[in-house]
Amino acid sequence: MVKSLEQENITMSKTSDNVLSTIDGAENQTERFLSREMLGVVEAASLSAGRLMGKGKKDMADQAAVTAMRTALESVPINGRIVIGEGERDEAPMLYIGERVGKGDDDMPEFDIAVDPLEGTNLVAHGLPGSVATLALAPKGGLLHAPDTYMNKLVVGPAAKGKIDINAPVKYNLNVIAMSLSRKIEDLTVVILDRPRHTQLIQDVRAAGARIKLISDGDMMPAIASAVSGSGIHAVMGTGGAPESVLSAAAIKCLGGEIQATFKWRSPEEKARAEKMGVIETSEERVYSTNELAPADEIVFAACGITTGDILKGVQYFGGGARTHSIILSHSAGLIRFVDTVHMNRDNPMPIQL
Repeated sequence: MVKSLEQENITMSKTSDNVLSTIDGAENQTERFLSREMLGVVEAASLSAGRLMGKGKKDMADQAAVTAMRTALESVPINGRIVIGEGERDEAPMLYIGERVGKGDDDMPEFDIAVDPLEGTNLVAHGLPGSVATLALAPKGGLLHAPDTYMNKLVVGPAAKGKIDINAPVKYNLNVIAMSLSRKIEDLTVVILDRPRHTQLIQDVRAAGARIKLISDGDMMPAIASAVSGSGIHAVMGTGGAPESVLSAAAIKCLGGEIQATFKWRSPEEKARAEKMGVIETSEERVYSTNELAPADEIVFAACGITTGDILKGVQYFGGGARTHSIILSHSAGLIRFVDTVHMNRDNPMPIQL
């Protein structure tokens, strides 16, 4: 049996050669195994992209993350298919939508995989906080196949779950969140992407009395942070990427929070593409819940920090290797792990520094 992460204080960067059939068959043991494997995948992407932090080369950083993630996935013993990735096959040479990944046999159970090898390309290029490498994995059909478009979203933690309404006025939702947390609205911090389309939303949040944290890019990790106590973030509001909404939903489901989202099409072509991908209800009035964005019960979510953000530290390099900080979530197994990994350079080992 693969040794679980809970038995290790520090994990080494390596991929197991075991296959799913060697595990004892228990559902949660399979998820534990996949959690370990997905940890290695996001770590590989983070380590590669992190080398380009602050060098102003966002496309190069993105490609480094994609290549490293693709290579790491090749060694994982699963039958996987990318359902959210870098784009269509003619647009992306690797991790394109529909691409098969993993070294598992075709007769093995199929997994859907949503990836964002580098969320926050601009953040890495300019050395700004909050960039991550991330993915979500679920059995076939377990993740909404969202196209590259926008969704309006409202994300909260467990305390406000079941009480919010994305169609209600901003002040109503802020009141609900505040009461759920036994706070005043003035105590809340809401994360919003700094975009012209959010001018009215920003005015409404300020008028209600809440504080705002404007971000330039990457609303997925703030969404996850809203469900982590002590992060200082209590909600995410506004329009952002639809693929990121699905990834956020996978994590939020594991953490017990809630996301509500509606599609915001930029063109008829986007809507038609969504229908081709299997999205049946494309009305902008249709509210998608957490369980509709990520319907599977067996979900594994993994993210590794590239630059330090709200809940994850960025990659730290030193003479003898590097250090990464990750979060791994497993829904049906009920596991939440923050993993601090030291990747040793065996040719030039040096003492580990705390």
